[in-house]
Amino acid sequence: MKRKIIFIDEDKCDGCGNCVPECHEGALQIIDGKARLISDLFCDGLGACIGFCPTGAIKIEEREAEQYNEKKVMETIVRGGPNVIKAHLKHLKTHKEFGFLAEAIDYLNDLKISLPQFEEENNKPASCGCSGSQERTVEIKKEETIEDGKRASHLKQWPIQMHLINPQAAYYKNSDLLLAADCCGFADPDFHKDFLKDKSIAIACPKLDTNKQVYLDKLIAMIDVANIKSITVLIMEVPCCGGLVQLAKQALEFAGKETPLYVKVVGIEGNIIKEL
Repeated sequence: MKRKIIFIDEDKCDGCGNCVPECHEGALQIIDGKARLISDLFCDGLGACIGFCPTGAIKIEEREAEQYNEKKVMETIVRGGPNVIKAHLKHLKTHKEFGFLAEAIDYLNDLKISLPQFEEENNKPASCGCSGSQERTVEIKKEETIEDGKRASHLKQWPIQMHLINPQAAYYKNSDLLLAADCCGFADPDFHKDFLKDKSIAIACPKLDTNKQVYLDKLIAMIDVANIKSITVLIMEVPCCGGLVQLAKQALEFAGKETPLYVKVVGIEGNIIKEL
């Protein structure tokens, strides 16, 4: 029988993790810095995980597929290495597929492959594996801080979150738009002065926010109806932030206008590390 299955191009995948929360069946995980389909069994082929993959690494392919066979799946799983094997076994246990779990363990035993520990360890919360979630301590240089005085706010609108804004609001018409990742305002100490001044704003998190189609529709309306003059996308240096750039590019493509697009990348220490 033929059925649709997602295909992940590992050369394009940067491990941002945007696809993982979009897979409600739990078939995707970030392992060793790459998105992995850990079980064909739970892939419905609908492509919800594709979402706004910033690198275009995921697509749907239609291929001949026999009725699910755990041993055939294991032939692929073992090629991914110990961490992929561990994730697959844990996945089967979580979904209470104990029959398939027994087959998988038998397969490993037959090949004399060591059985990894796949139970929860000390009830620690699971990590998505995304490099953007890695804990870091940022050293504050006291000689560069200003403890007294107060800067003027350059925020001239409300609301600012993408789910809440009205793309046809008066403050968007013929404005220069700052499309900023949520974290940027906390990382850059001069956010208002350096980026927000004389601009309208919309903020979003390309990794954690849901229903990004709404974001795309609103951006298209801003370009097409509000006639914004330019878009400056401000993102953090972490890989998952790239989805916001992709969102802006898609909106411009659908709107069919040559609105200038600028991209600035903020480092976790608060400095601008890249401009595109």
